[in-house]
Amino acid sequence: MDSDTTLPVRLEPWSEADFDLLVRNNAPEMTEHLGGPETEEQVADRHRRYLAMDGAGGLMYRIALGAADTEGGRAGTADAVGAIGYWEREWAGQPAWETGWGVLSEFQGRGIAAAAARLVVARARENGRRRTLHAFPSQDHPASNGVCRKAGFTLIGPSDFEYPKGHWIRVNDWRVDLTRP
Repeated sequence: MDSDTTLPVRLEPWSEADFDLLVRNNAPEMTEHLGGPETEEQVADRHRRYLAMDGAGGLMYRIALGAADTEGGRAGTADAVGAIGYWEREWAGQPAWETGWGVLSEFQGRGIAAAAARLVVARARENGRRRTLHAFPSQDHPASNGVCRKAGFTLIGPSDFEYPKGHWIRVNDWRVDLTRP
């Protein structure tokens, strides 16, 4: 059962130092519902794409716990617990944001992903470029569907979704209307 984390959850912009977080998130248990682990080259490509995101097309963040480092404004690697972001996608013929996340296994079940998802909703809303934010967890992934519910997403319904390219899965389409507070 999920319990809320007692430490503050915050989002920090993705940086060169976050490559190891992608490697750690690439474990079989973390990618089970996403078509399995990526190759080393695919992880490196993903990291480069995250670094290149400029805000107009979305942003990636590391999920961190605890108070921010007051001197540098960025915490150390010890409190990095996952990744989340939002990026452009066309869905149902309309431009939208898509979000996805991964919280390291040892930090799951504490409400961290739901807290981070609420924060990313706020960031996508502040961006102002899209009306909706969608999440597409596999139908057979109760934890990620629970994150959507706890973060205030509305279940639209099931859909077929290609991820990664060439791999079709049955997902639930969850949506947040970013025009509403």
